[in-house]
Amino acid sequence: MATPSRGGDEHVIFRQYLDAVGLQGLASAEAAGLHGSEWYALSLIAAEGGLTSGELATRTGLTTGATTRLIDRLERAGYARRAADPQDRRRVIVEPVPDALARIEQVVGPARRHIAEVLSRYSPEQRAVLFDYFEQAAPAFRAATEEIRKAVAPRRRRAARTGSDG
Repeated sequence: MATPSRGGDEHVIFRQYLDAVGLQGLASAEAAGLHGSEWYALSLIAAEGGLTSGELATRTGLTTGATTRLIDRLERAGYARRAADPQDRRRVIVEPVPDALARIEQVVGPARRHIAEVLSRYSPEQRAVLFDYFEQAAPAFRAATEEIRKAVAPRRRRAARTGSDG
């Protein structure tokens, strides 16, 4: 494996980066009074402007029952609300509560500030490469997540049938 320009093992550096991003996400969720799955679901809802519960279940990998409970918790916390789909009144869309998103912006403010400082050290061309990586890496991580979920699903089904945890 090639050595990065600042020295050190690329694998270790990348692992430290992923761990730091994960920890920041956990800390943000906690600061917002949410669990990690709720934080992620709220991020999806906010990014899309709203999702059906089925879409949310698919994107989070949760069962429909778990997704309903997650939406209930987001509603109780004041971060999301159920609204009738204007295209099909039989469907319900889970949408973000705008005032609550302002609270989320305060929570993520420190991370945005620190990352803006880091990004300011790079040229526009270097930032273009970084953001190209982010754009390409996000679907790759989602694909890896799906592979992991598919590998774990049979164990979960067995554990649910037997009442054990594995």
